[in-house]
Amino acid sequence: MTDETLLIDLHSHTTASDGQLTPSELVARALEKGVQMLAITDHDTLAGLDEAHQFNNAQPQPLRLINGTEISTRWNNFDIHIVALNIERSNIVLNEFLCQQRRLREARAMEIGLRLEKAGIAGAYEGAKALADGAALSRGHYARWLADNGYAVNAAAVFKKYLARGKTGYVPNNWSDMASAIEIIHQANGIAVLAHPSGYKLSAKWLKRLVREFKEAGGDAIEVVLGQQTVDDRNNLIALSKLNQLFASLGSDFHFPSGWIELGKNMFQPQGVDWVWQMEKWTETP
Repeated sequence: MTDETLLIDLHSHTTASDGQLTPSELVARALEKGVQMLAITDHDTLAGLDEAHQFNNAQPQPLRLINGTEISTRWNNFDIHIVALNIERSNIVLNEFLCQQRRLREARAMEIGLRLEKAGIAGAYEGAKALADGAALSRGHYARWLADNGYAVNAAAVFKKYLARGKTGYVPNNWSDMASAIEIIHQANGIAVLAHPSGYKLSAKWLKRLVREFKEAGGDAIEVVLGQQTVDDRNNLIALSKLNQLFASLGSDFHFPSGWIELGKNMFQPQGVDWVWQMEKWTETP
C-alpha cells in the first residue's frame, strides 16, 4: 500500500496541550476512524508522545505515528503556527526551545487572566489552569472555561468576544519569529509546515505574503487540506504551495470529538500535489 492510498492526518492535539483526549484515547480514536498515519502535534510540547507510542505499539495493527509539535511564532504581530513533523524527540536544542516557549505561554496566560479580572471576570486564570491539568496553558483553556461559565455560548464565541485582537482578554504574542522556529525544527531533523494558513483571516494579499516569507525563512511545506474548508480555499492553498515550491500537508487540527472536526475526516489527497511524506528527508522516527 502506497502513502497516497493511506488515510493520513498530520495535525492533532491531546490533553498534553489543549486537546480533550489523552494520547492513548487519541490514538484509539484514530484507529477507530481508520486513520493509518497520524501526527500528534501538541502546542509547544512533546509531552504526549511517549504515552501515544506505548499505546500504539501495544495494538494488534498499530498506525504510523509521527512525532510532532505545533510551535507558536510571531509574524507582523500575528500568531502564526508552524507544525513540526518527524522531529527527534530527544533533541536537546528543540526541547530547550520548547521549554522557553512554555514559559512565554505561561506569562501570556497570566496576563490574560489579569485583564479579564480587571474587566470583572474573576477566577478565569485559576479556572483555565485547572482545565489544563498540568498541560501548557493556552487561550483554548480560557475559551473552554469562559464558555462553561456562561460568558459566551461556546468557545468560538469566547474568542470573538474576549480573546481576539482588540478585545478585553487579548494579549499580544511574545513568541519567537518564524525563521528561528524553523531553524530549530531543522536542527531536530524535522520538517516545518505552515499550519492552517486560511485560519488567520488574512486578506489574499497578506496570505500570499505570509506564504512567501515562510518559504524565504526556510519553511518546507504548507497545510492545504484542512478539517473544514471550501473547495475554493483548498484549491487556492494548493496553488500557493506550487507557486512557492512548498510541499503540501493535511490535517484536521482535531481537539475533541465533534460533529464538524474529526480525525481523518475530509482528508482528501488531490492529484498532482507534492505531498510532504514524499520529501526525500521524510524519515519517520520512533
